[in-house]
Amino acid sequence: MDIIDPHLHLFNLSDGQYSWLKPENPPHWPDKNTIHRDVNQAELQLDSGLDLAGFVHIEAGFDNAQPWRELDWLAQHCTLAFKSVAGGDLTSEQFPEVLANLRRRPSLVGVRHILDDDAHALLSSSVFRKNLALLAEHGLSFDAQFSLSDSQATQVLCKVLNNTPTLRVIINHAGWPPLQSNTHNWLQAFDRWQHNLGALGQYPNVAIKLSGWEMQNRAYTEADMQTVMMACLQILGERRVMLASNFPLTTFSQSYADLWQTYGALLTSVEVHEPAQAEPDNRLKSLLLYKNSASWYQF
Repeated sequence: MDIIDPHLHLFNLSDGQYSWLKPENPPHWPDKNTIHRDVNQAELQLDSGLDLAGFVHIEAGFDNAQPWRELDWLAQHCTLAFKSVAGGDLTSEQFPEVLANLRRRPSLVGVRHILDDDAHALLSSSVFRKNLALLAEHGLSFDAQFSLSDSQATQVLCKVLNNTPTLRVIINHAGWPPLQSNTHNWLQAFDRWQHNLGALGQYPNVAIKLSGWEMQNRAYTEADMQTVMMACLQILGERRVMLASNFPLTTFSQSYADLWQTYGALLTSVEVHEPAQAEPDNRLKSLLLYKNSASWYQF
């Protein structure tokens, strides 16, 4: 079965900056040194039964001042079909000029400006909102990385979507859902996350990518993954959910091939247990592993 991985990173340390990967800079993970190296397409190996048909490269801090340089490097070195979500400073009045440069690169489909703890302040900024509207005007999506447990940020993103209804927003890393394997008072926390996902789910231009499990708990479980996946499917439906790797960070916990085998097994389990269905028809698997990513990222 073909898959498209909608969230991964490749590194070229000799030409790129990657300040976040340097040991003296945050994040100060004890295992960060394992990914402080060149990472290229050849490492994206899958086990038999799965074929990587394409991927979406998410900005990795190659050059924050000139983010088009990362897209140029990818175009020179990648042979698989790929799309790019570029970095961009949406707080800058000069972002339209940066975007004009980015739009000359054919792989561009979207932009990410990491929100995280600053989500409410950033999404409330008039300059930030103006630049989001510019993305929508050019048919580009916004990769939103923040915690869906942040109710204030969720509310202000809903206001942005009301004001810019054509903006496509793709939530990164499942909106950092509370994982039962390492969350105190998990049920209460998970209910808040689900409630806020439901608020965003009212907007048809919102989708979600499930990845980054290792960022919350290096020892995350398959039960964590299944709980989050089923909640996303219930709230957003089967055409707005994508499964992704976050490679090479996923290797903090398991190999690239093993992660995709786990996803496949979880989806097979869901399909087998559908009512009045004796054999899995692979429809859901095809959507979450390939078709949804192809659609949302304009392959």
